[in-house]
Amino acid sequence: MTLAAAQFSAVPGDIGANVRTMAGMVRAAEGAQVVVFPELALTGYEPELIARDPSLWIGADDARLAAVRDACRAVGAAAVVNGPAPAVGSGERRPAITSYVIGPDGTTLTRYDKQHLYETERDVFVAGTGDGRFTLDGHRFALATCFDNHFPELGGRAVADGRRVYLASSLYGTGDGVRERATVYPAIARRNGLYVVLANHVGPAGPWTGCGRSAVWGPDGALLAEADATAPGLVRARIGVG
Repeated sequence: MTLAAAQFSAVPGDIGANVRTMAGMVRAAEGAQVVVFPELALTGYEPELIARDPSLWIGADDARLAAVRDACRAVGAAAVVNGPAPAVGSGERRPAITSYVIGPDGTTLTRYDKQHLYETERDVFVAGTGDGRFTLDGHRFALATCFDNHFPELGGRAVADGRRVYLASSLYGTGDGVRERATVYPAIARRNGLYVVLANHVGPAGPWTGCGRSAVWGPDGALLAEADATAPGLVRARIGVG
């Protein structure tokens, strides 16, 4: 199986532009069965803007995702797309930070809501309570989002649940973020014997500058593939999973 992590500079608040970029990257992924995108890639990492404008919240059946669905059908790939979504449960007035997994047939396979919110995210978003799981072509995947990956129990539960691949939509900036992404993700892989895929922002991302370097690590923590630090693009790795 071939997996891809995509990185680009999201246009703040412009879902249409970001969806077009993501659809183009799915089509360009050259045989990848799964393409993973960064945290809040659908809107850009813009918590204040998202709090002010509920029209940026994206439901599972939102028509604005049509171009990504079409791209997934065209190339037979799944895509992990992340953005603000109406929270599960009645009466909640804050969105979740949600990954939708769009399958090769264009349908939504699952959703995962970020469980561990980072600093000011707690004022804008509501935390999820369940783990993200899906199976594709017999291969078993777990989902996590950025700060989630600093909590070792997520990887432990993924292994206990028979997952083999761990997909992380994230935002790490220049400076300390470079060190964090280079230590956190290979540690998840080594500790749990998982393939780990990180999709990170590159360039302007809200209050940060994304440090790029989207990557794939093997179950021993070895780096299998890594994207550029400053340029948009895709990184791919062929892995053996059962």
